[in-house]
Amino acid sequence: MKKFLAVAAFVGLCSVTAFAGQWTGYISDEKCAKTGAKAAKASDWIHPQVFETCAKQCAKEGSKVIFLTEDNKQVALDDASLKKVMPHLGHRVSVTGTMDNGTLKVDTVTPIAFDAQAKPASDMEQHMHDSH
Repeated sequence: MKKFLAVAAFVGLCSVTAFAGQWTGYISDEKCAKTGAKAAKASDWIHPQVFETCAKQCAKEGSKVIFLTEDNKQVALDDASLKKVMPHLGHRVSVTGTMDNGTLKVDTVTPIAFDAQAKPASDMEQHMHDSH
């Protein structure tokens, strides 16, 4: 009976495709996020003094805008969410919303201040931003 209940609970959890939550991360673009993809954390490669300019430039050049989690995972945004997050492109934020099949549907966006002491973690990150 316990095995049946465990299997039933697992199947029930797996059938849920959407879940609401709150996440902290960055409104970025795919090009910048791809360049920093090998880092364990987004804060390891994001340089606060140049990140906003770089993300805006890359997005202007056609790079898709995404939500980047603190643990450096890229999450797609639905069209309605893009409108909500665009004023925060290149910023650290807290978002609430629903994750549905790997796409984040944002309800609210709240800016979070960058650490003023943050510096590039590597020469690669600084070079990426200097190239704009």
